[in-house]
Amino acid sequence: MSAYEKVKAQLKAGPKRWLVTGAAGFIGSHLTEELLRLGQQVVGLDNLATGYRSNLESVRGAVGDHAWKNFKFLEGDICDPQSCVQAANGVHAVLHQAALGSVPRSIEEPLASHATNVTGFINVLAAARDVRARFVFASSSSVYGDSPALPKVEDTIGDLLSPYAATKLIGETYSWVFARCYGMEAVGLRYFNVFGPRQDPNGAYAAVIPRWIDDLLQNRTVTINGDGETSRDFCYIANVVQANILAATASNPASLNRPYNIGLGEQTTLNQLYRTLRSEISPDAADPVYQDFRAGDVRHSRADISRAENLLGYSPTVSVPEGLRLTVDSYRAKMRRITSSIGTS
Repeated sequence: MSAYEKVKAQLKAGPKRWLVTGAAGFIGSHLTEELLRLGQQVVGLDNLATGYRSNLESVRGAVGDHAWKNFKFLEGDICDPQSCVQAANGVHAVLHQAALGSVPRSIEEPLASHATNVTGFINVLAAARDVRARFVFASSSSVYGDSPALPKVEDTIGDLLSPYAATKLIGETYSWVFARCYGMEAVGLRYFNVFGPRQDPNGAYAAVIPRWIDDLLQNRTVTINGDGETSRDFCYIANVVQANILAATASNPASLNRPYNIGLGEQTTLNQLYRTLRSEISPDAADPVYQDFRAGDVRHSRADISRAENLLGYSPTVSVPEGLRLTVDSYRAKMRRITSSIGTS
């Protein structure tokens, strides 16, 4: 039995109360779904700026009304300290996912990124401290900056390339300081290009996988930034959910108050990614159009996940090809539902 299977059995036997910030977002909604499946009580906090009630409705449909009764949603902003205090009341663990994502957005709107990702972060951190809750938070592989070393190892970072990266590293720093000053238990998860169902394909700051899936399903030409040889460690959402729950339940003191890489430990170029998606969705689709490299982007990224494997018991179970198939299937199903609702309206 894997470490994660053991933890799930323990949680089912002894339910806890959890706070998920950003619960209506992509990652937050999947965390909420898994916790509810495990019989946990979940409080979700979201201001719905980048999250959607439809994601929560999808969770409800997936877990059923019986489990859904264990979920309480609070519409509020992490930039409001009182909202954080209210949401954290009585919780055992906080899974902090709420953030203003996107490197390009942070370059265009650094003050907004700072307000949510730093000030809002500290508000949630302080609320977790006050109730003595374990604090697990979403950091980012962007903190490695321009370091050329591969794979990325937690203790070696370079010069940061964007305000977004700076906000994530500041959050890590505050967490370790709070741990020293207040005896908190904190774990930072440096995500490497998470993808999966419910990831928003729309808008100027949409991530590459949902945007390309939507383009191919809609018979639009895909645009690639740079020459397509930029590479990333793409990680399916189920692996990230596993990492969060393992971090929130880890009992080894040596596993606490440190960051972990959460990825697959593999590299996929944008050209490889496009070929895989085109083969899966539309083999006759046109070749992509290449444009300038995007400011603030690193050239290559791959995670060393040995720390997470050794200290958390992390063991990713979904590969990139399998994850892409599952993701494409989910977007196709969503398109069918939309088409059906239009046809019957």
